[in-house]
Amino acid sequence: MSLPEKVIIDQHNPKKITAKKKVASSIAAPVKRKRENLAGYLFISPWLIGFVGLTLGPLLFSLYASLTNYNITSTMDFIGMKNYLRMFTQDSLFMTSLYNTLFFVVFSVPLTTAGAILMAVLLNQPVKGVKVFRTIYYLPAVMSGVAVYFLWMQLLSPASGLVNQILHIFGIQGPAWLFDPAWTKPALILMKMWSVGGGMLLYLASLQGVSSQMYEAAELDGATSWQKFYKITLPMISPVIFFDVITSTIGAFQIFQEAYVMTENGDGGPVNSLLFYNLHMWHNAFELFNMGYASAMAWFLFVIVLVLTVINMVFSKRWVFYGGDENR
Repeated sequence: MSLPEKVIIDQHNPKKITAKKKVASSIAAPVKRKRENLAGYLFISPWLIGFVGLTLGPLLFSLYASLTNYNITSTMDFIGMKNYLRMFTQDSLFMTSLYNTLFFVVFSVPLTTAGAILMAVLLNQPVKGVKVFRTIYYLPAVMSGVAVYFLWMQLLSPASGLVNQILHIFGIQGPAWLFDPAWTKPALILMKMWSVGGGMLLYLASLQGVSSQMYEAAELDGATSWQKFYKITLPMISPVIFFDVITSTIGAFQIFQEAYVMTENGDGGPVNSLLFYNLHMWHNAFELFNMGYASAMAWFLFVIVLVLTVINMVFSKRWVFYGGDENR
């Protein structure tokens, strides 16, 4: 059949033309999707390369190293779970470092969370100059590093520190803070309270999103200030509280710099009272070169944080309110 006859037949059979178009589009669609997928992978390839090379790769290497006697200079001989057993049977400082870290987490996280919420509520009041106060209270959150730790070492000095001088005005004999094993961890918790401005900013933004009509309706029902705070404010900002508790817990378990800088030679303070988990792990990794054992400690800490995070997420269904008909 010649070409002109094909054209004539197609012109008299529109269904045949439609079928041809459908076949052509069905062939072109997968090709187009493949090109789009390839372009997408090319765009995210820098992140993928960085994730595999700088995160996933070292993560898997540390997992394998935790099962070996790796000490940087020797070969990595597989020893199974011996590094994990060593934590509980041979390392006398392991439980000390774990206790110090848990003590810091248990007290610092609730106190900093409550302090940030209280400060946000106070700075959410319509008073004159509130923006200036917000800036002042937020400033410590942007100050970090070694300079801040040296500043607090001066503030907590037993003889000339400003903290003890203020306590002396009220007739209170200030403790030796960083030199008394009973007060070293409370000193760091006090220092942590100084920088609650970051959390305060989150809560302040959340408070400003709470409808004023809810408070007005509560006032008409005769609700007190405490009832409005407990029944309206806390439920409405509970997602931010949940986020803050999770991130603060993870950050508290990672405490290291404070103890390393504020103790002599970074040894963990008097009577190992500031020997936190990460500091003990750092000593094993970079001073004793027990990389295999330090990797096992890192994975044990990872499991602890993971379990606590899962527990928080499970119990969050009972107290976190997301604004819908039911908690999600």
